[in-house]
Amino acid sequence: MQPFVKLTELIKEFDLKIEYAPEGYELYKIFQEGVNRAALQLTGFFDNFDSGRVQLIGGVEHIFLEKMTSEQRTKAFDDLFDFGIPIIIFAHGMPPFPEAIEMAKKHNIVVTFTEEMPTNLIDAMSAWLRTHLGPETTIHGVLVEVYGEGCLLLGDSGVGKSETAIELIKRGHRLIADDAVEIKKMSAKTLVGKAPELIRYFIELRGIGIVDVRRLFGMGSVKVTEKVELVINLEKWQDGKMYERLGMDETYTEILGIKVPSLTIPVQPGRNLAVVIEVAAMNNRHKKMGYNAAKELDQRAQEIAEREMNSL
Repeated sequence: MQPFVKLTELIKEFDLKIEYAPEGYELYKIFQEGVNRAALQLTGFFDNFDSGRVQLIGGVEHIFLEKMTSEQRTKAFDDLFDFGIPIIIFAHGMPPFPEAIEMAKKHNIVVTFTEEMPTNLIDAMSAWLRTHLGPETTIHGVLVEVYGEGCLLLGDSGVGKSETAIELIKRGHRLIADDAVEIKKMSAKTLVGKAPELIRYFIELRGIGIVDVRRLFGMGSVKVTEKVELVINLEKWQDGKMYERLGMDETYTEILGIKVPSLTIPVQPGRNLAVVIEVAAMNNRHKKMGYNAAKELDQRAQEIAEREMNSL
């Protein structure tokens, strides 16, 4: 099912004042992200026009419309509203034109106004819509925040994801989601994960059952959302399999079209996975800041080899 937000939720969130709303507008829905400043459309240019977006009239557009005759404004709004836009907003305290109200009644379009500046409103509203309408998926795993890094733990059932999460929580880190992680694409580079509302703050431990992390460890042990910045695949140790020793090669896991750095960590008795994941989180942060220990070691080895060759 395609995600949507009710038009009434948008109006309430941004305190928009309704100038005109047709009967039944409470059922209107918005399916498209972003806000469009209806500028070129007022001149009659509708190529590649995304009519599903929120439409906004700012100061420049208002001045342009003021210079039109009443007949021209009527035609401009008639053409714009004929596309079935979800809503039009007059920003910066600009009053809606009578012609806009007239055509809104003809096409059943909601007309609102606000004192907010257009640029501020577009930024805030676009971010709000992106939060609600961005593509999303649900992944079986555990999401924890470790030293500020969102670590998504993946692996087969019984490999120890939840037990590792509990150990991390005891060491001062925070749980976002256990078992099911809802991940939403917030931008071209950002993924944000959260737990389904039903199981938020709960974690399942085999042999014990369901525990409430927030009540056992306190509010500081949980978090509602977190960016997904590192994927850690936990798998049972396989004899003979070659595991990464240096970390020279970067590996990624693709989620919703975004490549996220990933690691595969073998699980066997005696390994303290919580400590290993802490180191992995800190190392990932170092890499984002431009430092790669494996590459520095390789460069140091090359420099030593060159010195030895030159000394011969």
